Amino acid sequence: MSEEHRKGVAELIGSFGLTFAVGGTIVSGVFTNGATVVAVAIAAGLMLAIMVSAMGHISGGHFNPAVTFGFLVAGRIQGRTAAIYWLYQFAGGVLAGLILRAVWDDPVINATKLGAPRLAPTISTGEGFLLEMVMTFFLVFVVFATAVDKEGAFRMVAGFAIGLTIGVDVLVGGPLTGAAMNPQVAFGLQLVGDGWTSASWIYYVACPLGGAIGALVYDRVFLRPREALGEPVTTSEAILESGTEPS
Repeated sequence: MSEEHRKGVAELIGSFGLTFAVGGTIVSGVFTNGATVVAVAIAAGLMLAIMVSAMGHISGGHFNPAVTFGFLVAGRIQGRTAAIYWLYQFAGGVLAGLILRAVWDDPVINATKLGAPRLAPTISTGEGFLLEMVMTFFLVFVVFATAVDKEGAFRMVAGFAIGLTIGVDVLVGGPLTGAAMNPQVAFGLQLVGDGWTSASWIYYVACPLGGAIGALVYDRVFLRPREALGEPVTTSEAILESGTEPS
């Protein structure tokens, strides 16, 4: 197996774990009358923190096409590597959805749509777009601040700062948009759970856009000026996963 596909497998496993945690918590909670936004925030945040801590040294621990897109537009990953990551990330999300569908009976699936993200009746498409974009901005900004920046706190907190960001975003946006912040989570649950709506497109546009803005802000404001002075500013893991030195 090539190095790129080895990293891709790590992305698949992490993406699977995150989608499984989100969908599984929602479906189990509804089935047992115990679903809460807090439960989903804890499950998603902990799973992402665990997966990033476990496999960040292998692939960079993206597990999110919006994060990978942020790396791409910031020039921190090659296009070929990004495409391979996206393939494995979406495959992980679909696989998680299929496992959840195999576990639960059709009445539960039909009632919950596997927890596929959707807009609440009280929020417009434009408002949902803005919220998903802002939440993903913060997620990718924190990824760059902790896992990419050599002076960041990854060695001390590993993936937990990233997981905490997910948890906070779910608490803020979960009741309104489902707080996907992640196209592969949305796709896996929407595809397998038949959770498509007329506003489903926002998760595939707003999240990458927010991720790109978050990546560019941190990269251009905090990393590039130090690179211009000759300082090494990215972690060895970030260089490793990108497949190239920053341009």
